[in-house]
Amino acid sequence: MKKTLIELILSIVSFSAITAQGLSVGGYGEVAMSRNFYSDNVYRYSNPTKYKDDPSHGRFDIPHAVIYLGYDFGRGWSMQTEIEFEHTGTGSAVEKEFTEAGEWESEIEKGGEVALEQFWLQKSFKSWLNLRVGHFVVPVGALNNAHEPLNFFTVYRPEGEFTIMPSTWHDTGISLWGDAGSWSYEFQMIAGLDAFMFNRDNFIKYGAASPYEFKVANNNGFAARIDNRSIKNLRLSVSGYYGNSMHNSFPNDLRDTRYKDVKGRTWVGSFDFSYKGKNLIVRGNADYGHVGDAVTISTIKRNMTSNNAPYKKTPVGQSAVTYGGEAGYDILGRADEKLYLFGRYEYYDPYMPASDQQDYTFTDVHRIAAGINWLPVPQIAVKAEFSERFRNERYNNEPSVSIGIAYMGFFK
Repeated sequence: MKKTLIELILSIVSFSAITAQGLSVGGYGEVAMSRNFYSDNVYRYSNPTKYKDDPSHGRFDIPHAVIYLGYDFGRGWSMQTEIEFEHTGTGSAVEKEFTEAGEWESEIEKGGEVALEQFWLQKSFKSWLNLRVGHFVVPVGALNNAHEPLNFFTVYRPEGEFTIMPSTWHDTGISLWGDAGSWSYEFQMIAGLDAFMFNRDNFIKYGAASPYEFKVANNNGFAARIDNRSIKNLRLSVSGYYGNSMHNSFPNDLRDTRYKDVKGRTWVGSFDFSYKGKNLIVRGNADYGHVGDAVTISTIKRNMTSNNAPYKKTPVGQSAVTYGGEAGYDILGRADEKLYLFGRYEYYDPYMPASDQQDYTFTDVHRIAAGINWLPVPQIAVKAEFSERFRNERYNNEPSVSIGIAYMGFFK
C-alpha cells in the first residue's frame, strides 16, 4: 500500500514537472500619466481661435495590460494565447433607480476593452517552416511587429502607425513563417478589412475590428513580412497588406446591385528598421496606404448606412502616410542598468483625399518628443517625455508632458 501511494505521488510530481516544463507565462503592461497643455473641446479644430487659451487637462491611464500563456506539447506542436486589457477593461453595473419608479437599469461604468489578441495552434516542421492556425498578430509596420512598451521610447505607442493602422493588428487565419540564416519571413491569409469601419481621422485603423460576435470574412486579406539581419546589430524589414474591403460587412450588402462592382481594394506598404548597438538604439519607419473607391465608400457610408449603424459618417481618404524615427543613447553604459536620452520625430496624415474630396488640413500632423527611459532592470522602464504636435498653421500646437512605467517579459 505504501509503495503504491509513493508511486502515485511520484507519478503526479513527475507529470507536474513535465507539464510545467512546457508552460510559458509572460506579459507586459504600462501605466501612463499626462498633462496636455491644449484644449480638449471637440470643436478646437473648427474654431481654433476660440479655444486657444483653454486650460490644460490631465489624464491617467493604463493603456495596455497583457497576459501571455503558452505551451509546448512536444513533437513540434505548440500553442499560445494573449489576453489584453486596454484602459483597465470595461465595466457595467445593474442598479435599482429609485428616482425613476424603481426601475432596474444597466449602466456602463467605464470605457475600455478586453480582447483576445492571440489564440493559435502551431506545427513546427523546421526552423524555416512553421504553420500557425488561429488568431495572431498581423506584423505589418514597425509597431505591430514590436508593439510591447520596451520596444519604443515614448510613453504611449508611436502615433503615426497607431493612428492609421490597426494596433495591435490581430486577426484570424493561417500563417506560414520561418527563419533561414539572416532572413525571416511570414505570409498570412486572414479575414479582410471592412471598408465601412474606415474613417477620416484613422484611415483603416478600425477596419480589422468587428462590432459583432463574429468576424465577417466575405473577403480575405493577405499580409506578409520579410526581415533581414545580415548587418550586425541592424534589422531591415518590409511588410504589407492587400485585400478587398467592400462587401465585407453585415448584412451582406451585395443585395444592393448598384455597388456590386465596388471592390475597395486596400493595400499598405511599410519599411522599418532597428539598430541596437552597445549604447545606441535607432529605429525608423515609413508607411503608405491606399483605398480604392474611397469616394464611393464615403458616399455610401454617409447616405446609405443607418444613423444607429456602428460606422462613423466621416469620409475615407484615398491614401494615408506616416514616417518617423527615434534615437536613444545610454549614458550609463552598464549591462544591468540603462538610462537612455531619446528624441523622436514623426509625421502622419490619415486623410489624403482624392481630387474630388474635401480636404481637412487638421489631419496633417508633425510631432516631436524628447525625454528619458530608465531601465533599473532589463524588464522594467520608467519613462518621461515632453512632446508637441504641430498641425497646419491655422491650428494651435498641442504640447504635453507624460510620465509612465512599463514592464515586459516572460516569467517562466
